[in-house]
Amino acid sequence: MPHKNLGRWIRQMLSRCSWAGVALGLGLLLLLGIFQNSIPVQAASARSLIAQTETTQTSMPAITPLSTDAINAALNELTGWSIDRGKLHRQFQFGSFVEAFGFMSSVALVAESMGHHPEWFNVYNRVTVDLTTHDAGGITELDVKLARRMNELAQ
Repeated sequence: MPHKNLGRWIRQMLSRCSWAGVALGLGLLLLLGIFQNSIPVQAASARSLIAQTETTQTSMPAITPLSTDAINAALNELTGWSIDRGKLHRQFQFGSFVEAFGFMSSVALVAESMGHHPEWFNVYNRVTVDLTTHDAGGITELDVKLARRMNELAQ
């Protein structure tokens, strides 16, 4: 399974499961996040998804706020995103609660590997996201990169 489809696969699997299955799936995701290097081949796709963003952690983009021009340029490429109260903002909508939660689980793996965590809120099939880098006091390249990955995972 290609890593770019992992989020979609997780949402599909969760949508076919009972609540017990959802709990088991989330437990497995947690294990993949914690023990990603000790799980054999079955976890290769999850490790690949995490590794894709690990370079962000080691290369650490500048943690200074982007200029207004840079933010506007980023918004031109970030479909569905806007600025709300000084933060990158978007509301994602899915077919069900389970699909929304699957999306959040996928993003959680990426966000953790980046060391950059979203402010988000979930109600049924909607996930509302605000991104800012508190340490920098504004929107940074980290926020733009996470927004880009969220858009990819939502497809």
